[in-house]
Amino acid sequence: MSQKKVSNSEEMTFWEHLDELRKVLFRSAILIVVLMAGIFAAKDFVFDKVVLAPISSDFLLYRLIDKILVYMGGAPLSPFKLELINIDLSAQFFLHISTTFYFALVISTPFILYQLWLFIKPALYENEKRAAQGAFSFAAILFFIGVLVGYYLIFPLTLRFLGTYQVSSEVVNQISLQSYISMFTWLILIMGVVFEMPSLAAILSRLGVLTRDFLKKYRRHAFVVLLMLAALITPSGDPFTLMAVGLPLYGLYELSILVCRDIN
Repeated sequence: MSQKKVSNSEEMTFWEHLDELRKVLFRSAILIVVLMAGIFAAKDFVFDKVVLAPISSDFLLYRLIDKILVYMGGAPLSPFKLELINIDLSAQFFLHISTTFYFALVISTPFILYQLWLFIKPALYENEKRAAQGAFSFAAILFFIGVLVGYYLIFPLTLRFLGTYQVSSEVVNQISLQSYISMFTWLILIMGVVFEMPSLAAILSRLGVLTRDFLKKYRRHAFVVLLMLAALITPSGDPFTLMAVGLPLYGLYELSILVCRDIN
């Protein structure tokens, strides 16, 4: 099997490998462009029903919190409606394009990971192929879970706190569309990336770099580091939002312990 692997790697030169990588990037770029065309055309649905959905009390998370508060005998949240403004002549057009790109990138993530898998697959042994294939699939699933957590939980909580916070009743918040979209894409994408922690831990464990005992040993230190990371991800700084981000991150750390191997 090792001879077969060496033979396959010797059949292709460096430039041929580079050409294969170019094909992977080209196919991924084509899909992103096609998706961008469709998403760009669906502007009303993308912005009114998805991107701008968290700016009003009708958003799913707010209604769920209201039901929980009423069930516990409390009062529902106060009505919430964030008014966005635009002060740059070209901002809406370019924000439309950039947002379309980010949506296309997120949707095409499984295809991109699959293309990368096909690129590295010939250079792996059979046991390495099984481990790598599982890692790529695991990474794609975790990325989408992170994106959903960012969209349905982290971003709305941060938005509601920052959008209604005032140092004085004399100072009215006027939130720009550019500021809103920037935080929207940042928080959601960063949560998708952060949720790759168990996948990375699994890969490092199979390479012998990371062990389950090591993660268990530094569990307390990790909790503090993850809280600091949560504070960086959520600039609002309020304890509720901080814990809403910190607890999932720590949960990912515990999941990383489970997927790691013990090395005797």
